[in-house]
Amino acid sequence: MDSENNLQKLTPGGYFHIYNRGNNKETIFKTHENYIYFLTLWKKYIEPIAETFCYNLLPNHFHFFIRVRDTPYQTSQVSKTCEVSKTCEVLLKPPEQHFSNLFNAYAKAINKRFKRTGSLFQERFRRKEITDDAYFSSLIGYIITNAVKHGFCEKTEKYPYSAYASLLSTGNTLLLRNEVMDWFGSKAAFIQFIEHYEIDINDSKFLFENENDDLR
Repeated sequence: MDSENNLQKLTPGGYFHIYNRGNNKETIFKTHENYIYFLTLWKKYIEPIAETFCYNLLPNHFHFFIRVRDTPYQTSQVSKTCEVSKTCEVLLKPPEQHFSNLFNAYAKAINKRFKRTGSLFQERFRRKEITDDAYFSSLIGYIITNAVKHGFCEKTEKYPYSAYASLLSTGNTLLLRNEVMDWFGSKAAFIQFIEHYEIDINDSKFLFENENDDLR
């Protein structure tokens, strides 16, 4: 069992693949509303300390590709009249604590809604730092097409709980859409990359999860 001390620290400015699954491969997103609520909590707890390139929420696990902010911004939980000490306390929490708060809040809501008890998620959430340009491209492909990889849909664009549609849209989004498109050169090039990745989905040379993390 990995302790928090044995996992990588989420360093400011670092790029990370964040992932985890339900305890004993249990379903963690049981209804459409569950997916939406998780993303709402993500905005509340994670957006202040990290920016998101893409994500995919599968029934029993999830993937995010993030960049930890160099400087967290003040959340709406702290009013302008708060004492300085209270404001600093919120801003100085390590990024890992923000993730713990997210998962705890979600697990409590699911336990209450479905009258269940015990851990919802498997141990500590996993994180893998991305330091190579090739990893950047392939990780985005891996995450966006993950529902196809695990048989939840036949085509990436048909799956409703990934970042794909938001990355292709022109509507408001908190995703780093412009950076993703600039990385691939254009929206057309990005779409082509995803289509090719989907075809060769089982041939990636990159290891995005720990060998013992069979997220199925």
